[in-house]
Amino acid sequence: MADEVTAALLIIGNEILSGRTQDINLNYIALGLNQAGVRLKEARVVADDEAAIIAAVRALSAAYDYVFTTGGIGPTHDDITAECVAKAFGVPLRRDQRAVERLLKQIKAEDLNEARLRMANIPEGAELIDNPVSHAPGFRIGNVHVMAGVPRIMQAMFDGVKPTLKGGLPVVSASVVILAPEGLVATRLAAIQARAPDTEIGSYPFARQGRFGCTIVTRGTDAGRVATVAAEVAVMARELGAEVEEEGLQAP
Repeated sequence: MADEVTAALLIIGNEILSGRTQDINLNYIALGLNQAGVRLKEARVVADDEAAIIAAVRALSAAYDYVFTTGGIGPTHDDITAECVAKAFGVPLRRDQRAVERLLKQIKAEDLNEARLRMANIPEGAELIDNPVSHAPGFRIGNVHVMAGVPRIMQAMFDGVKPTLKGGLPVVSASVVILAPEGLVATRLAAIQARAPDTEIGSYPFARQGRFGCTIVTRGTDAGRVATVAAEVAVMARELGAEVEEEGLQAP
């Protein structure tokens, strides 16, 4: 789609890769970005490894309009995201007094030990991202937004960032549920996609009560065009003898 504003998500943490923690941030961010007219084009998961984080931040920052990271900004030794992002941008990591003051809203001064103060170490020149849940801030440097991994905190941070994003038109979608295997419609579906390069058509197979089917989802920024293409998909499926369950436009 032309004139897209794009984004990538970098999920950081050994606990995600080990399977100990299930990531639920991706869905929330993807939906929120679409509402802001920003297309999430890539999501990566990397370990708590300095070289991997630095390389990913640099690559994604160069490739997309916005980058969002989750995880690794807590008080423990394996929370190294802030340090790695600073290195990726070639700036020092500083104890940020603004961040210290925010921590003091949650933590008594006598309990603000060095481990907790690590959450106030911010790359020089970065802007803070508010954390209304536990006050330890995230930050933005360049086009990279660094947020917590805990879903409730990440969501609060992201909700604060979302109004500042400059996106294009939001994407709408239309689904057509076909009660037939993908193989029946694949050839003619490809032909419809070729005639409609301004939309994105995806096929998602399923099995329901022993019967195979597929949901054909058409996406685009022009609601009328998306509806027209989805209608063409439904007509095509019926011409091939398939039973069709149609659904309306969705956003996203």
